[in-house]
Amino acid sequence: MRRAIALAARALGSTSPNPVVGCVILDADGRTVGEGYHQRAGGPHAEIHALADAGERARGGTAVVTLEPCNHTGRTGPCAQALIDAGVSRVVYAVADPSPSSPTSSEQGMPHSGAPSGGAATLAAAGVEAEGGLLADEAAAGNRAWLTAVQTGRPFVRWKYAAGLDGRSAAADGTSRWITSAESRADVHRLRAEADAVVAGAGTARADDPHLAVRGRDGVTQPLRVIVDSNATAVKPDARVLDDAAPTLIAVATDADASHLTGRAEVLRLPRAAGGGLSVPDLLAALYERGVRSVLLEGGPTLAGAFLAAGAVDEVTGYLAPVLLGAGPAALGDAGISTISEALRLDVTTVERIGPDLRITAVPATAATKEN
Repeated sequence: MRRAIALAARALGSTSPNPVVGCVILDADGRTVGEGYHQRAGGPHAEIHALADAGERARGGTAVVTLEPCNHTGRTGPCAQALIDAGVSRVVYAVADPSPSSPTSSEQGMPHSGAPSGGAATLAAAGVEAEGGLLADEAAAGNRAWLTAVQTGRPFVRWKYAAGLDGRSAAADGTSRWITSAESRADVHRLRAEADAVVAGAGTARADDPHLAVRGRDGVTQPLRVIVDSNATAVKPDARVLDDAAPTLIAVATDADASHLTGRAEVLRLPRAAGGGLSVPDLLAALYERGVRSVLLEGGPTLAGAFLAAGAVDEVTGYLAPVLLGAGPAALGDAGISTISEALRLDVTTVERIGPDLRITAVPATAATKEN
């Protein structure tokens, strides 16, 4: 199963709106005879790749897969039936499929369509032993973005920021290149490669003219570049984000004049929020509708504050450089927090050294943690 999880991770950032899935086929004697992973949406699922690799050696064997085999026909056929047709005698999966078409969704406290059978049930009905839950936490961690999106109906959002040890994201004169090291910047490109969309705001567009595409990594699916530019004034005709390195979407207010962007990027019109910026829930709903299941938020303090105020940050990744700036903007702006009791408490999941910097990853604390 750990091998299947590792295989699934190869396609992070390339399968949305589908999950990442890995599969290993063992023959009747327990030897590995086939491997595969879901590579791109619309392409064969992990089980199909693994079965093709195994051929007749799959008959009487075991399929080990990170997600319960699907039982529906979309752009591809049902994997449960493919496993049955291949003569597999046992299927071991890590995570039950929580998608609306699967009846196992009800077991996870999620809505479902009331379909008569799911992948595991279909396998069992055909005499194939089906067992779930093996290394479920590890497999779920690798598919966290997709699972979060299925449960919330919006993309998973990871907020990334860089700052000095005093929390300043730029110097007093506004300069911010480069606070962190080349190693940290390379790691950010890894995060971009794993995301379906990279989002930045008007302030970042004006100050940094960001490119937002993935660089230095071969064979990646470039994420959608999104600039939240309410008044359509921050993205200039020669902005780097308008090149052809990756697709670009500019989100503007419904009353903004975006005529200068015609033919240069896709323009998404959204209603303004109470503070004058764009509605974060409406932005995320529009991205979800486009098939985006994971967002890397690289915006400045204002946009980050708006996402946090909307309750739309699922993970925080901070790159802290061993530098002190004193004055200058903080990494986070107004997030609707006015007193210490309203602070968003986080659970730190990892702390790692990246070159001379520290990378800290944290997630919102559970209700039980907050009470403690």
